[in-house]
Amino acid sequence: MHHRLRHRRAMGAAVAATAALLVAGLSGSASAGTAPADAAPTAAETLRTDAAPPALLKAMQRDLGLDRRQAERRLANEADAGATAGRLRAALGGDFAGAWVRGAESATLTVATTDAGDVSAIEARGAEAKVVRHSLADLDAAKARMDKAAAGLNTADAPVWYVDTRTNAVVVEAIRPAAAHKLLVAAGVDDSLSRVEKRTERPRTFYDLRGGEAYYINNSSRCSIGFPITKGTQQGFATAGHCGRAGSSTTGSNRVAQGTFQGSIFPGRDMAWVATNSSWTATPYVLGAGGQNVQVTGSTVSPVGASVCRSGSTTGWHCGTVAQLNTSVTYQEGTISPVTRTTVCAEPGDSGGSFISGSQAQGVTSGGSRDCRSGGETFFQPINALLQNYGLTLKTTGGGDDGGGDDGGEEPGGTWAAGTVYQAGDTVTYGGATYRCLQGHQAYAGWEPPNVPALWQRV
Repeated sequence: MHHRLRHRRAMGAAVAATAALLVAGLSGSASAGTAPADAAPTAAETLRTDAAPPALLKAMQRDLGLDRRQAERRLANEADAGATAGRLRAALGGDFAGAWVRGAESATLTVATTDAGDVSAIEARGAEAKVVRHSLADLDAAKARMDKAAAGLNTADAPVWYVDTRTNAVVVEAIRPAAAHKLLVAAGVDDSLSRVEKRTERPRTFYDLRGGEAYYINNSSRCSIGFPITKGTQQGFATAGHCGRAGSSTTGSNRVAQGTFQGSIFPGRDMAWVATNSSWTATPYVLGAGGQNVQVTGSTVSPVGASVCRSGSTTGWHCGTVAQLNTSVTYQEGTISPVTRTTVCAEPGDSGGSFISGSQAQGVTSGGSRDCRSGGETFFQPINALLQNYGLTLKTTGGGDDGGGDDGGEEPGGTWAAGTVYQAGDTVTYGGATYRCLQGHQAYAGWEPPNVPALWQRV
């Protein structure tokens, strides 16, 4: 056991010594001028943070209290932070307890560990270290037990629970504390792992029944398009499951016949996709402020604390931050898990709409509390899980909209395949080498493992 830990720490230190990405004050743009011409692209370059349109930057300025340069630096720092956290997660193994960014420009990355012996490796990466009691694996396992227990309980009075890496606990937010304790006891979750917080409002789905553009279901209720997708040669879009059931017809914002729901899950998950007719063409854009196009270049998951913006047909563009990733929420219709919780506001009719960080698709709007006048919270269904479940390919400006397929073929070969959704920790082979995924994303041509060190680490 101790030999394994020493060996792993030695490997982590070696990885740290060769780090190419530091977060504080060293986003991709900071060193671009001095990098060799053949240097690997930085995380910010890989994720195209420079492609963030003016409308998105303006919304970040309005909702996060930033100026334009701060917004640009924040996106670059968040890209680099995700890559650094991914490398440290791989190096720390079972000690890893989560990571998050903070500060106006997300210039500080904190990585938590259960072993004080990991502090030097974390700090060598330019991150702050926090030694905690519980690993992320332990917290995720506790929440999984809660999700399972919730299936047999009425959780209307304890509607939200999640893994809070910043406080190293599983948190239950409850209208009635007794309901939270009932859930924790049923799941066998110890008090040392959990915390109960009071809340006064029940989340709801945003019924009112471009991404972000309005569509109508069965000529009545209204929702918002999440992200245009393809499935082979079929075009369509991803949206929320509560917006419609399989077989429901849709019309566009112009009331022209549009398509049909092909699959829908709600509750449990909140995911669906619509196949559109030949009158509609999938584009790699989300509708931004003032009708501007916001391009989508990928689906790399943003870390806790990162900025995220939402487009919806009721309230348009609004921004906030990622509060927690692994969250469960109970609506009147049932429990949804896992979703991502954000500080972004939304209102009825915004359901299904796009959540995006910089140019990276994050998810489709599910539900939340309050509104955009008083401020609120919103939960989104992560896009990668949706794409994976239905075998869809996100439409992006960088390619990868051919419905998938192994880009390796005969040359260079390997298990990596364009169109596949990869999670942090997954391993693939490519060109005779093995790589470990650092950040969840859908792969596409141009993002082969050797080309994107922000997403893949050679092992």
